Amino acid sequence: MKCVVSLMSEALRIEKKTIEDYMSLPEGTRAELINGVIYDMSPSPMRIHQRIVTKMLSKIEWFILSKSGKCEAYTAPFDVKLNDETIVQPDISVICDPEKLTERGCSGAPDLIIEITSSNYAHDYVRKLNLYFDSGVKEYWIVNPDKKNISVYLLSDGYSPDFYSFEDDVPVSIYNGELKLNISSMLD
Repeated sequence: MKCVVSLMSEALRIEKKTIEDYMSLPEGTRAELINGVIYDMSPSPMRIHQRIVTKMLSKIEWFILSKSGKCEAYTAPFDVKLNDETIVQPDISVICDPEKLTERGCSGAPDLIIEITSSNYAHDYVRKLNLYFDSGVKEYWIVNPDKKNISVYLLSDGYSPDFYSFEDDVPVSIYNGELKLNISSMLD
């Protein structure tokens, strides 16, 4: 018990960082500011991570263009400011409200966020899930290349995800399921 109290008081002594601190990081630094804590995002993602991001983004972009849609899709590095203590860089962000787009990125919750996992699973499955839920993100996908599965959270419905494999046609809910993404077919 004493150890827990000690760790908690250490955590309380951590100086919160500001958006100004985040903005003053050296150019090219891969980091996120979450609730006043800066998280280092190095090293660069693995090749499979980047391949999945590229393929998914091109399918989403094609769908938006084919429907003459107003949504815009972006990949990291792209700053998404969720509140005064949080700027994240999701792997893919889809924003359908042009008022949220700024010269620096997005100010407010994107409609869809897709994260491709790397080694820090707790960051995507816990920290970011809670953050995106609290921020009003409509749909959050966690794509796990190691397990070849996708967890899809419709955050207005709570924390119960739908689970898919890379072989499945996964419906994108913000488009009423009209767009379906199949990761296996994208990687062939």
